[in-house]
Amino acid sequence: MSERTVITGKGLPLVGNDIDTDRIIPARFLRCVTFDGLGEQVFADDRKALNGQHPFDLPQYQNAKILVVNGNFGCGSSREHAPQAIARWGIDAIIGESFAEIFFGNCLAMGIPCVTSSAENIKSIQNLLQENPDIQMTLDLESLKVKCGHYSSAIKIDSGARNMLVTGKWDTCSLLIKNISQIKNTAEKLPYLAW
Repeated sequence: MSERTVITGKGLPLVGNDIDTDRIIPARFLRCVTFDGLGEQVFADDRKALNGQHPFDLPQYQNAKILVVNGNFGCGSSREHAPQAIARWGIDAIIGESFAEIFFGNCLAMGIPCVTSSAENIKSIQNLLQENPDIQMTLDLESLKVKCGHYSSAIKIDSGARNMLVTGKWDTCSLLIKNISQIKNTAEKLPYLAW
C-alpha cells in the first residue's frame, strides 16, 4: 500500500493567489498521450516570461518536495495534467491557503496531499524559504503539523481525504492488487460472468 503520512524535504515558495491550471500547464501541452515530459513544462509560460527567475527555475529550489502556495491554487479548468506536471517535476505535497476543489481531488487521486493553513502561516513559511532555501520542511498528516526549520504550525485537511492518504486507500490500483483473491471470489459468484 502507498500510505502518505510524513513528507519531508526542501520547500518551494510560489507566491500569488488564483494560480490557475492553464498557468500550471499551458493547454498546448495537453495533447500528450501519456503524462511523460510534463514536469519539464510546468509553469512553462510563467517561467519563460520571468527569464529563468521563476521559483521552479531557481537553483536553490531544485529537488524541492513541498510546494507552498497561497489562495485558490489550481483554479480554472479541471485538467488532471496540472497535478501530474507538478508531481513529475518532483513535488510530493502542497500546502496553501486554499485549493480549487477539482485540483484538490485530482491531487488526492495521485496521492499528493494538499493541506491548508492560515494566510499568516503560509506567508511566514514562504518568507522562511526565501531567506533560507535549504531549510527542511516536514508535513505530518498524522499530527496535522507542518515544520519549516524551527517554525511549526497546524495544518488542515478533510478527514476523509486524510484517511485515504494515511491508510493508502487513495491508491486504487494497489487496493485491487492486494484484494485480487477476494475480487476473483466475488466475480465467480456473479451469474452474468462466465468463467
